[in-house]
Amino acid sequence: MTQRQFAMLLVCTFLILAGGCATKESVVKGDPAATTLTAKQAKETTARRGKVINAIVAIVNDEVITLNEVNREALPLIREAGKKAPLDEAARSQLLKAAVEGAVEKKLTDQKIKELNIKVTEEEIRQSIEDVKRQNNMPSQEALVSALASQGIPFDQYRTQLKEQLEKLKLLSMEVRSKIQVSETEMREFYQANRAKYTEDESYRARHIFFKTNEKSGEEEIKISMKNALMVLAEAKSGKDFIELAKTYSEDPAARKDGGDLGIFKKGDMQPELESAIVAMKPGEVSELVYTPVGFHIIKLEERISGKLKPFDSVKAAIEEAVYRKKSEERFSQWAKELRSKASIEIKDLKGLL
Repeated sequence: MTQRQFAMLLVCTFLILAGGCATKESVVKGDPAATTLTAKQAKETTARRGKVINAIVAIVNDEVITLNEVNREALPLIREAGKKAPLDEAARSQLLKAAVEGAVEKKLTDQKIKELNIKVTEEEIRQSIEDVKRQNNMPSQEALVSALASQGIPFDQYRTQLKEQLEKLKLLSMEVRSKIQVSETEMREFYQANRAKYTEDESYRARHIFFKTNEKSGEEEIKISMKNALMVLAEAKSGKDFIELAKTYSEDPAARKDGGDLGIFKKGDMQPELESAIVAMKPGEVSELVYTPVGFHIIKLEERISGKLKPFDSVKAAIEEAVYRKKSEERFSQWAKELRSKASIEIKDLKGLL
């Protein structure tokens, strides 16, 4: 298994673990055996029993998709959407229709796996389970079983789903990824087209003068601190040496030694109030009073340092992966369309069923 295949496997398995899966119980109950019948067999079974137990929703190359299968596809979608807001009938119907399309794609994929005789060994499944435990910091098999149980997923069901994911991974490797190449030219074109993405953030160098207050400071104490800060601010605005003002008036011991030097920093490194003031300033400019939970600040921006473009070689691996992923998605979409166009697909009238 290549490094890319392994990475894709981890994504697949993590999604199963984190996202949850359909429970054993379907929204509409029926005969489980009906999900594996051909269209002809399903009709014969229905005729014998004299009533529809598990309606046929679609027929894909003479294999049926039942209402139970659709409901199993829909359950995770409904569960996830329901976390955001209660679902009305229209929203639920849309999710069920999407589940029908998902079930058709799954059926086509399963048929292709059988056609190509793709197999997954017990050792591959075992290794994949170990990878899942390692990636999710699970020390034991019991920890994995417990995590799955918290999602309502029996381990045997998870193991079956993992086997299916491995089969699909092999199918995609054969039909899609093995046919993709990423050239040096493509990587450099992507690099040039996404220069902003590979450019380091702008950084700043500034100084400050600090006047201390805190949550326990009384109203009078805060007024005195503000009065002193405004007096020093006036001197700083008038052109007085900022370093000397910081050494003389700042209540930050470090600032008294180094003239209020804050060093070089990027967005996200500073308190939000200070950052908002600094990013709006020009080099050499002195701010108005900036209040934070710890006190009043007077800021002087010394320098704005433009972000540097990272060398191509330092980001080449990330670019190759990004281009490969993009081409994989495009190739998979094309492959799925071709697979569907060659298939015989009949989707029944869903009214009264969904």
